Amino acid sequence: MLHPFLTAAIDMQNVTDILPKNLTLEKILYTVVLFLVCCLLIKLLMRATSRILERSKLDKRLHTAIRSSVKTVLVFIAIMVLAEAIGINTSSLLAILSVAGLAVSLSIQDSLSNLASAIMILTSKPFKIGDFIEVKGKSGTVEQTGIIYTVIVTPDNQRIHIPNSQITSNEITNVTAAGKRRVEINISASYDAPVDTVKAALERAAEHPKRLADEPVFVRVSKYADSAIEYTLRFWTTPEDYWDTYYDVLEACKREFDTAGVEMTYPHMNVHTIE
Repeated sequence: MLHPFLTAAIDMQNVTDILPKNLTLEKILYTVVLFLVCCLLIKLLMRATSRILERSKLDKRLHTAIRSSVKTVLVFIAIMVLAEAIGINTSSLLAILSVAGLAVSLSIQDSLSNLASAIMILTSKPFKIGDFIEVKGKSGTVEQTGIIYTVIVTPDNQRIHIPNSQITSNEITNVTAAGKRRVEINISASYDAPVDTVKAALERAAEHPKRLADEPVFVRVSKYADSAIEYTLRFWTTPEDYWDTYYDVLEACKREFDTAGVEMTYPHMNVHTIE
């Protein structure tokens, strides 16, 4: 893919126009001294950039990318200054470098898109390492945010590498950002069971040691179905205790229903025959 662009650049600018003219020993010595000065300035500016980044509140994972970008710009400026000093036609050189840069950008546009998305993620911080997120139909704990991919680990211990561009272009659900998570259990009981009895049994089932005691327990009738009354039980817990609490309370609901004599119904049909 680079070949057509480079060929076009060479056709547009004659190579002989780029080569230095009237090259003298004095000009060479001046260029060498200027080269040493440029190296010293680049070193000082890079050191100043590092100090500024250390004092800033930017994510440390961005520091490497910013330093690399600053150094690339400084080196490019130094090359142009040295080329001008030695007598190279910088206009022609800049034209060829621009076309070559465009060709390289087109060939790695997907990688550049992921890099830009990584910078957006690290600056806007929709999630951090250790958060449980849902994005693009996948859910898991964030393990790493890299330059190209964000790695999440699913509850069944699968590592999924999602391109950063797909994360920034889709809806992100951060489950653990608030520091607590609501558990919701929908369960059905017979029409014959008193509502207050069922609600009391569900409240007892929600008495779990990992439930957040400062948050109220919600128990209400949510639906009158064909064969049973559906109830909704809601309570709060920490994100790391979510699944343990969910399954423990779900099992406790059956035990409390058995103790209270509440029947858990299932879809069925009563057929009445007439003689």
